[in-house]
Amino acid sequence: MTTDTPARLLQLLSLLQTPREWPGGELADRLRVSRRTVRRDIDRLRELGYPVQATKGSEGGYRLVAGKAMPPLVLDDEEAVAIAVGLRAGAGHALEGVDEASVRALAKLEQVLPARLRHRVSTLQAATTPLTSGDGASIAPETLTVIASTVAGQERLRFGYRAKDGIESRRLTEPYRLVSTGRRWYLVAYDLDRGDWRTFRVDRVSDPFATGARFTPRELPTGSAAEYLRRSIHRRLDSNEYTYDVTFAAPAEWVAARLPAWLGRPEDIGDDDGGDGGGSCRLRTSTSDPLEWVAMRLALLGCEFTVREPVALTECVRELGGRLARAGAPDLQG
Repeated sequence: MTTDTPARLLQLLSLLQTPREWPGGELADRLRVSRRTVRRDIDRLRELGYPVQATKGSEGGYRLVAGKAMPPLVLDDEEAVAIAVGLRAGAGHALEGVDEASVRALAKLEQVLPARLRHRVSTLQAATTPLTSGDGASIAPETLTVIASTVAGQERLRFGYRAKDGIESRRLTEPYRLVSTGRRWYLVAYDLDRGDWRTFRVDRVSDPFATGARFTPRELPTGSAAEYLRRSIHRRLDSNEYTYDVTFAAPAEWVAARLPAWLGRPEDIGDDDGGDGGGSCRLRTSTSDPLEWVAMRLALLGCEFTVREPVALTECVRELGGRLARAGAPDLQG
């Protein structure tokens, strides 16, 4: 039980800022206090200026009304818009360091933004095209906020999902955690139709829908969502991972600035190691990404390179080179 009233009020406020209605009994259980204490705390929040709406009934519920007041962070309109736009941009492109906490913050902030500010955020987002490396799939921030809200509210989530082979399906899940790898977002959830835990790439999720049905979280086999995702990815990688060995006719610092960080960092090599004396480097790494994608990334670097391993990548680079050469050559058969 939280006996510190200010701390309990902050915890209550954090729950209410999740965009859903909270039954009084559920709030009491979460805070480990009586329903009477919850009612008193709700009255205190109202006195502080928070527009908490109550619904009648045998259970009764509470919801923080959107658009009536900002939290007492004393954010002006410009600051609120700037924070929302920044969080939406970071969440949508899975920037490294922008994790689930930021997505939860975005869901809470957009819940209390007045309508006029929400419109400004959406307008600015729609009018802005970010310059990204293209290494990670773009995700609609609304998709992340819906998922984050169901995770926080322990609410079943239904969505469409496109598998790697292109097969479409509908899933009903108990969402457990969102995990960001820097390049992509993943949802770790219990799949009710399949009766087992699953990981879902969020960029393949469509039309996420919070069903309103509450659930008690199951115990994750690994204890940690990040560890479960890591094992899941490694199981898939064991069958199709390649080890790459590539040399570049450019310094390591120059190449590293143009390659995605998750591919690893090349190392400078000297003449004794096969360097050309003009500043060259070598990259040894492993990845399960498609060979065609890796070949294209290497071709886009803008410097000479040599593939030492694997042979499959060498063949892929040759095919790509031939295709590009034919596309740029005049039609000699006409």
